[in-house]
Amino acid sequence: MSRAARLLDLIQLFRRHKRPVSGQRLADELGVSLRTVYRDIDALKAQGAAIDGEAGVGFVLKPGFMLPPLMFSEEEIEALVLGSRWVAERTDTSLGQAARNALVKIAAVLPADLKAGLDDSTLLVASGAPIAAGETELPTIREAIRRQRKLAIDYADAVGQCSERTIWPIALAFFDRVRVIVAWCELRQDFRHFRADRIAGLRVEAETYPQRRAALMKAWQIKQGIPLRSKLDG
Repeated sequence: MSRAARLLDLIQLFRRHKRPVSGQRLADELGVSLRTVYRDIDALKAQGAAIDGEAGVGFVLKPGFMLPPLMFSEEEIEALVLGSRWVAERTDTSLGQAARNALVKIAAVLPADLKAGLDDSTLLVASGAPIAAGETELPTIREAIRRQRKLAIDYADAVGQCSERTIWPIALAFFDRVRVIVAWCELRQDFRHFRADRIAGLRVEAETYPQRRAALMKAWQIKQGIPLRSKLDG
């Protein structure tokens, strides 16, 4: 592995650890010696990285540092292309366009040989079954999730019976044919899953919900038996 590639990997490791991490653990994860890790940390500091800590205590990288130029491996390029193609094909229009725009921005800073990989990727997204209706509501739902706002919805169940609900949306899941909102339902006083295509009416409330979204997500994961892990974990 080249030194430049190793420095990039070291930065990625730092970003996965929000708390100070020992030099030995970094060395083990990189597969290099502890002495090499210390030299690489010094090299990153010389290039402007704000790394706090010391040997025997642990190190942490403060946010905001990017080692230029932006580099990706061939597999990372393929992952980006495949992911953007899936988003463009199987989500709503505005999110699909955002994925295309992101690739254009990435391509603008890639070296020529890696930039060619964006167009040459042979990983394709197959056309699936038609997606159920509900696309027009998705941008509003995503905005409510980001701002932690309550949603007032008119919702029809599987047999078509309608009810008025006030929900606290915390996540949006994209399945092959349907989109599902994960939310706390004030009516049921519990977590519920709502299909976007069964929402007959929707209004974003001015009021934010009283709990942090991260705490609600953790509680939902526990209820569903989903292993808790960092969003950045592979």
